Amino acid sequence: MASQAYITSIFSHKVLYQRQLMIIPPFKGSKICRSIFSSVQPCPNTIASATEELIDTLSPLSMTDTMSYSGDRNSLILDHSGMMVIPPHDVNNRMEELKEYTRGALMNTSDSTMTLKLIDTIQRLGVGYYYEEEIRDVLKKLTHVLPKDDLYTVALHFRLQRHYGLHTNPEEVFRIFMDENGELKKSSSEDIEGVLSLYEASCLGSSGEDFLLHHKEITKRYLSRSVSKLSPKLHKNVVEGLKLPRHMRMERLEARRYIEEYGNEDDHNPFVLEFAKYDYNKVQSVFQRELVEVNRWWEHLGLSSKLGFVRDRHVECFLWTVGLLPEPSFSGSRIELAKTIAIMLVIDDIYDTYGSYDDLVLFTEAIKRWDLNAIQQLPEYMKICYQALYNTNNEICDKVKKERCLSVQPFLRKTWIDMAEAYMVEAEGVKRGRIPTLNDYIKNGVTTSGTYMALVHLIFLISYGLTTENMKHLLDPYPKFFTMAGIILRLWDDLGTVKEEQERGDMLSSIHLLMKEENITCEEEGREGILQMIYALWNDLNVELLTPDAVLFPMIKVALNMSRTSQVVYQHNDDSYLLSVKDHVQSLFYEPVDI
Repeated sequence: MASQAYITSIFSHKVLYQRQLMIIPPFKGSKICRSIFSSVQPCPNTIASATEELIDTLSPLSMTDTMSYSGDRNSLILDHSGMMVIPPHDVNNRMEELKEYTRGALMNTSDSTMTLKLIDTIQRLGVGYYYEEEIRDVLKKLTHVLPKDDLYTVALHFRLQRHYGLHTNPEEVFRIFMDENGELKKSSSEDIEGVLSLYEASCLGSSGEDFLLHHKEITKRYLSRSVSKLSPKLHKNVVEGLKLPRHMRMERLEARRYIEEYGNEDDHNPFVLEFAKYDYNKVQSVFQRELVEVNRWWEHLGLSSKLGFVRDRHVECFLWTVGLLPEPSFSGSRIELAKTIAIMLVIDDIYDTYGSYDDLVLFTEAIKRWDLNAIQQLPEYMKICYQALYNTNNEICDKVKKERCLSVQPFLRKTWIDMAEAYMVEAEGVKRGRIPTLNDYIKNGVTTSGTYMALVHLIFLISYGLTTENMKHLLDPYPKFFTMAGIILRLWDDLGTVKEEQERGDMLSSIHLLMKEENITCEEEGREGILQMIYALWNDLNVELLTPDAVLFPMIKVALNMSRTSQVVYQHNDDSYLLSVKDHVQSLFYEPVDI
């Protein structure tokens, strides 16, 4: 069942910019608008090295924004009312002091449980990227000094090791807490904090690890039965963990949420918290500058001014890139990825709604030829789009050639050709009135979603260790985890937007295809079936953390981030995707935290 899923567009909702307006539509007719404050200038060189970027962006911007909902227009409006620039010298000095204090606390704490809790806190506050190597070293050293009878500490250590790709055997680690039947001892099951820690650890279990998968269900039952009897603090932690385990949370949104929560904990470290707040605002200022850069590129490209049907969608594109690449050092890669997604969404509109069948045949053949001379036979609107694709792709290839000394044109070109051919499969289905099987829909939909296109571009933009010799081996065929992450994204998309799609007349979704093939009559049962497929796919995706390939490990993290982001964006309580996206955009890009 886990292999059966349906994927359409990875970034299927629209974003519209007109001159100084940025609009994020979740579906046709819905928009989030924000006016760009005219005095905000982009970095002198946004696509600089990581060091140059951080030096240039250490002056956080604090914007006061308002957002209102317009029912008649089904839109959300963002307006700036002010901007404050914090003196960079004072901020830089204070941040450096706090960063080194946190490093010292991490390296010099003698109590293993306190050290692990600090690592977990640093991660959740969003500043773990400063201490990647130190954390790995500490986790390795602690293996031999853990209190073996402390379920909370042992499970926390196991979870953190898995997160960093450090493999350990769960049956050996947790054997001491089990009885002769392989179940939790009574003394262990009464330790609710320990049971919650084991539950969180088991969420990193992979297909084939029956021990962890079994105890995920056992601990979930223990926690669900106990939740009404717990103290307020423990009750809150258990409810939040059952709702969304930490392994599945989007990094930047979790940082924002936990910064606000951590200060209320009795044992919080005020210096670590202060550092996290400064860093959150600094990273937010990086995102703001990148948005200006992406907008400037789109304006220069001119597709929306030349083609009346084109909707500007780069805020939406950029939101996804932040989910996939949360660290500030990936600034240039986020910008390049946003460009490719924006071009893809224009092409998606051409195939989905605007192009005639005969024109689509010509367009597909032109993309397969990958030659500017091929555009002569195309209608004018397709010529403009084709040239934008051709030029943007070449610019990215030139960037990779300059920075990595790799010729990646054949690999990037292949993703666009594959996508065009997959779009034509969908167009043929519509023309002939064919309803695909769920399995066929998956196979084609992974490609039309843009998953392969986005991840292949990113492997060349962020991965080190690639060579002319190993590139073909790594990407032909595509890594399995590329596909799994794309399927998870699409399934969450269906769960979050099916009502809106039905209102537009699109009745084809993974939910309804599953219901048809499994003879399910209740939609809620169909939705539950899709959820079970998602959880099974997470187990498959977690396999990649057991023995990660050093070259591919950055991309494994991206695939996990893609899965996390899709759940955060599409799992909401409102009837509309729009209101959920509004909250994420506001907190990530426009609302600084109070220091």
